[in-house]
This record gives sequence, C-alpha cells and structure tokens, in this order.
Amino acid sequence: INISVFPPSNACLGRYILNVQITSCGHTYQRCLGDFYVLFNPWCADDPVYMDNQAQREEYVLNEHGILYEGVHKHITSRPWHFGQFEDGILDICLKILDMGASYHHGSDRDRCWRNDPVHVSMVVNHMISSHTTNSIMKIPENNDYLKGTKPFSWNGSVPILQQWYNGRCRPVRYGYCGSLAAVMCTVMRCLGIPSRVVTNFCFPSSTENLLGVNEVFDCTGRNLCGKDKLWRYHCWNESWMARRDLNQCCGDWQCLDPTPLETGRGNSCSGPTWVRSIREGDLDLDYDGQQMFSRVNSNYVGWLSHNNATKTKVFCDTWPCGQHLITKSVGSEQFQDITGAYKYELGSVKNKEAFYRAYRRIHPGYCNASNCHIERELSALKNPFLSDSGVNMRLKMANCPMYGEDVQLQWLLENLRNENKTLKFHLCAQIITYSGCPMDQFWKDSVNVTLGPREVKKIPLCISYSQYGPYLCDHNIMKVVAVSDPECGEVLMVSRDVVINRPPVIVKLLSQPRLKVPCTAEISFCNPLQEDMKNCVMTLEGCGLFKEPMTIDLGTLAANQQARTVVEFTPYRLGSHRLLANLGCHKF
Repeated sequence: INISVFPPSNACLGRYILNVQITSCGHTYQRCLGDFYVLFNPWCADDPVYMDNQAQREEYVLNEHGILYEGVHKHITSRPWHFGQFEDGILDICLKILDMGASYHHGSDRDRCWRNDPVHVSMVVNHMISSHTTNSIMKIPENNDYLKGTKPFSWNGSVPILQQWYNGRCRPVRYGYCGSLAAVMCTVMRCLGIPSRVVTNFCFPSSTENLLGVNEVFDCTGRNLCGKDKLWRYHCWNESWMARRDLNQCCGDWQCLDPTPLETGRGNSCSGPTWVRSIREGDLDLDYDGQQMFSRVNSNYVGWLSHNNATKTKVFCDTWPCGQHLITKSVGSEQFQDITGAYKYELGSVKNKEAFYRAYRRIHPGYCNASNCHIERELSALKNPFLSDSGVNMRLKMANCPMYGEDVQLQWLLENLRNENKTLKFHLCAQIITYSGCPMDQFWKDSVNVTLGPREVKKIPLCISYSQYGPYLCDHNIMKVVAVSDPECGEVLMVSRDVVINRPPVIVKLLSQPRLKVPCTAEISFCNPLQEDMKNCVMTLEGCGLFKEPMTIDLGTLAANQQARTVVEFTPYRLGSHRLLANLGCHKF
C-alpha cells in the first residue's frame, strides 16, 4: 500500500508521527509507520513564505555558504560563514529552539497555533537567539570581556554554536557578536524553510535618549569620550521573506529582524519583524518596533567638543553617515549587493523628506499636527555651519591599505577658501574603537601649527607606526584618527577618519580532487607579517560536508616573518558544493 500525506499550507511546522490502525477478525492493531517533518515551503504558492524566483530560493534557502560584511563604510571587509542548515541534527536543534521559546506566546491568543505563522515563528527565533533570560543561544560579552568564553570573532559557522548550545543543556554559548547572532538566526530560519539573509548596516546609531540623534563627545585633544550614545561602525541583522497576514499582505516581502539585544529606553530587547518597506515610507505605527528600525537608518550624527567637562560646543551635525550603506550577499555571487534603497529614499529627495516628516510626527507626538515647514525649521536649528562656512575644507585620505605589522599612512588635505592667510593650531590623536563604537585606548597624539595662504591647498603626510598602535589593537582592528583645532584659535574645526587594519590572509590549497568518502588533503599556509614572534597560534578548520566537527591545530609560536605550512586530511561525507574555512588566532588577534 502506497500512502501519500499532503499537509495543508496552514499546517503547524514540527515533527509528526504517522500511525496506522489495522482491524482484522475483530482485533485492532496500532503500528507506527515512521515520523516526518513539516516545514514552511517557499516553493508552494499557498505558503506565506512563497518566493517565486528560483535563483533567490537557491540563495536564501538552499545555500549553506554565506558572507558576513564588516569594517567601515569606506573600507568594507568580508569573512565567509558556514550556515550549515542541512547538517545532521540541525533540524532537531531548530525545533528544540521553538520548544524552548514557546513561552514567548504563553497566555496570548497565539499560545497554541503560532507554529503555522512565519511572523510568530520568527519572533520566537529572534527572541531565543540572545534575548531569552536563561536559555538564549548566544551571549554578547559585557564590556568587551570574553576571557570566560570563546573570542566572538573566532567562529566560522553556525553549526558548532548550535551544537554547543544543544549539548550544553540549552545554556547560552559564550561569546558572539552581532554578525554571529544574525548568521545563526539565518541558519535557523533557512532550516525551517523561511528564506533569509544577513544584512550589514554601516554607521549604526545606538541612543537611549534621542531616537533620531546620536551624540559623540570629544575632548580638546580629539579623544573620543565614552558616553551613553554609540555610533557602531557596522551592525548585522537578519531579513526574512514572508507575507504578513497581520498587515493584509497578499505577497511576500522582506521583513527586518534584529536578534541583537539593544538598549531601547525600556530595557534591552531584540527588534522585529518590521516590514522593510514601512521603514522606507516612515509608516511607524504599522509594525513592530518601527520607530527603532527607522531611527537606525535615519539618525543625525552630532559631535561635541568638551571643555574641561564643564561646557560643550557643537562641532558638527551630520545627516549623511547613519544608514547610508546597507549591503548583503548578492544572489549567486560572492560580491555584495547594495540594498540601501530598500530602507530609505535618496537623501534629500522629496520622497525621503516626506517619509522623514511622517516618521517625525510619530516619534515626537507634540508635532503630530505640525506642518512640514515647521518640522524643517526645527531640524535646521539643530544643524551648524559646515567646515566650508568657516573658510577651511579638511579631509583625511588613506595613502595605503595597512595590514597587521604595517605603518598607517594618511594624507591630511587642507584648503583655504578665503583670500586671506589662516594660521591654526591642531591637535591630532588616534585611538582604538570597537565595532560597536566603544572608545578604547588613545595611543598616539600630536600637535601642529598650520599656516594656509590665500586659496592655498596643503597636503600634510601623517604616519602612525605599527610600534605605536600594535600593542593596543588586540581583537579590535579599527582605529579612529582625529584632527581638531585648538578652541583658543576662535574656530573649532574637526575632521576624522576610521582606519581598518587588515588581518593577514590564510591560504588554503587543495592537493587532491575531493570525492565522496575518499580521503582528501589540503595545505594551509600562513606567514607571520610582524617583526616579532606571534605566540599561542591556533588554526581552526571547518567545512560543512567535510568535517564532522571543527579541527583545531596548535601552531605554537611563529617567529618574525616565518612561513607556516600544515597539511590536513579529511574525508567528504556529503555530496554538494563545500568550502573549507581556516581561521587563525594568536595573542595579537
């Protein structure tokens, strides 16, 4: 007897058991024929996660390999990531996540029937990634202290994280960062059949007091002072594709889900799902966490100069940086796709202004009946003259693309826009900045007097040696270089530049053609680029379909400029396109 089971499109996802009852000669027998899983189906037109583009389905559901984008908006770096949604045991772990997160809907009208709705499933997954009080999948280290766990940037994929959580009695894995949180969520969502992707937003504002503004304070030397507000250099979140029945959507569209717990003024919490189009249109009452998501791509960036912690002077108010560059991996390509236009209209356009006015009235109820002109006047009053209004243009330009061990070379460009001489005293400094905008050590500072003739353009080379920044860089590969004029000169001018220090590459070379269940060898090579020893060097190898578990190789100490080579053997256990990832860690990074 052939039996076909056809689950309806509104069936709850999960594991089902198929039984057969046989009655013969007055006796009834029960037999278990087996079990099966019901998932969301993006190939089914009746399913709320239906996606009609085959290339997109292959990328956002079937692809186990991804790319996380990091760095700063002027210097984007990338790192490969293994999602591994088809690895053995991952589906059971994902269903366990739903079981552990079921209390999210406890007591609501969705208490029993939420598993057939991708909106509520995504809310549970989003909550479980890092916001659950006791059983969240991963934790972010407090105050950048991760001595009691794994370095956040040492992970290569989602599978070891999910396995460690499951095998550790559902206790949080220590530690991760926004990229690994978003990538793990992407794995879970793809495993459950919901098309998903990881998005990176460069210049991400985090403020607890003003939703549409983030403030950073500097001292007279240009040092960034630690305050409540932070301008993250980048932030990763997740987008999932679904039709929102709660918004009367008949077709699927991208929904924004941010699993990283952020301070919102009412405690730390994750965000979403938020319809991406509602963010662009400024329709903030339409969706979950609309105000928070809108502010993350539309805030003003305001800089203040502190005078002996007594008074502050506004140095700049910039509308450009926040949310001006949002990217994700392209379909079927290793390149990134710019999706900024999905979150906001072109800056300064009529539609952009209309959306901002609409959102401003929602965020500030006192302006609910204010005209556009009234709101525009309020916004103009917050802004200050640009550098050109002071008669001087300044810019810091990179002269090289530094790697660990190399000096940082910059060109400081100054232009006098007036027909008169200008003499200014500047303070220069550099300090380490974490990806989340936390200022660390100030390791370099200098002072210089600059004289500019009428309409003169001057180029001043700046050099920060490795011996100056190396001892302070650690795992944080971003530094901020600032030039600020002395307030006693009468004018306060400031220019800054974020500099990314590239990590040295690890080269992977296959020595034989991979074949299923046939041993294969690969050569891993790495060169110490420093003029000093690299201690405690550990190589971590991972590959879905290649290694059942990540492989760790202890390389010990590498001398200055030493080339290290190691050969590893593995046996591919699953057909498909596979990728071998190698990650090097040492006492320096």
